[in-house]
Amino acid sequence: MKTGLTALKGTKDILPAEARLWQKAEALCREIFEAYGYREIRTPIIEPTELFIKGTGETTDIVTKEMYTFTDKGGRSITLRPEYTPSVVRAIIEHRLYLQPSPLRFYYFGPMFRHDRPQRGRYRQFHQVDVEVFGESDPALDAEILEMADYLLDRLEIKNRELLINSVGCPVCRPSYLAFLRQEAEKLKSQLCQDCQRRLELNPLRLFDCKEPTCQGITQSLPKITDHLCPDCQRHFDGLRRWLDFYRLSYRVEPRLVRGLDYYTRTTFEIISPDLGAQNALLGGGRYDHLMKLYGGPDICGIGFAMGLERVLSVAKISGDEEKTIYFAYLGERAKEYCLQLCRELRRLGLSSIIEYKERSLKEQLGRANKLGISWTIILGEEELTQGVVQLKEMASGEQKAVPLDQIIRVLKILERGQKKLADIDWQNRVNR
Repeated sequence: MKTGLTALKGTKDILPAEARLWQKAEALCREIFEAYGYREIRTPIIEPTELFIKGTGETTDIVTKEMYTFTDKGGRSITLRPEYTPSVVRAIIEHRLYLQPSPLRFYYFGPMFRHDRPQRGRYRQFHQVDVEVFGESDPALDAEILEMADYLLDRLEIKNRELLINSVGCPVCRPSYLAFLRQEAEKLKSQLCQDCQRRLELNPLRLFDCKEPTCQGITQSLPKITDHLCPDCQRHFDGLRRWLDFYRLSYRVEPRLVRGLDYYTRTTFEIISPDLGAQNALLGGGRYDHLMKLYGGPDICGIGFAMGLERVLSVAKISGDEEKTIYFAYLGERAKEYCLQLCRELRRLGLSSIIEYKERSLKEQLGRANKLGISWTIILGEEELTQGVVQLKEMASGEQKAVPLDQIIRVLKILERGQKKLADIDWQNRVNR
């Protein structure tokens, strides 16, 4: 029945079948991140608006166009988080995590919110997996993070991809580059779109963010920041490339890769896939060595990346794990009581079990099991109880056997582990061993 109510534009429901795939992808991320020494952190979805203006940057499209901001009942400006890094930096400073002996290596999952034009893999409420490392400035760490990201995408079975890297300099070398960039871009100002003309005045580095084909063509002729790095930034970038070669990771230097955030310094990177279309980034990130200090915390460097789950899962080749579920078909009150007790025991053992409470004939119950894609059905009525057995049916093959009541749990555990098919089990001689 249609009620006229639908999900808001740019949002979507993640239904149970798709959620299985999300769970598998998230489990892979957790497994890999934990193996590299990262630990999960969770921060609020809402934050003070100034947190993102200060860190993300007043001239970025995120702040100027895309944030969901409102005034709460106390008159304070609140924003639904458009990205995660400022929240993590705030949490580190607020709880003084930098004073603890544990490495400042974090990962997290969660929804972000940006009012952007919806398209494939891009929503107004979208979900990211992020990682952050603080307090380590060696370019070998930058390369390790990229090696970890490469391994993760391998495990997600995304083969068609390319790594892009760049350096956006630091407060020593960037100001002179920006002055030169503005000078050169002014000569072409009349050919730029209105957004880029505004960007030119506020922050010419943002010219490279424009998605308009005309502006993209113009920026190809503008000065490259990689030609204007200071000696320290050049050494860091050379070190990054050396360690990427050490890991035998293929990459392409893209001098116009500045990312959409103002806090980046030195390393920036993206892993892209042509399978995604125009918005082709699977994940992206970089180094933000002065962000902690900007928020009034200690002068601790940082680096990380964000990966959009919707985009990644739209091209990943992994499939959700096969569901192995046991269904109870019963006839009579006594059989119902026994099924409830057995169902409870199986659930305690981690075996997915379903029992339904509508009065149905045995034929109707077996029909339900088929519709639900059940693996095995336990059939129990007065006759089975008298004989001390249950009928166990393997739904895919149609194989059915009478199993003694005191053996059914052991038989189901063997079947659930995939060690045997029902037809191959001899509980009298093997299960009792």
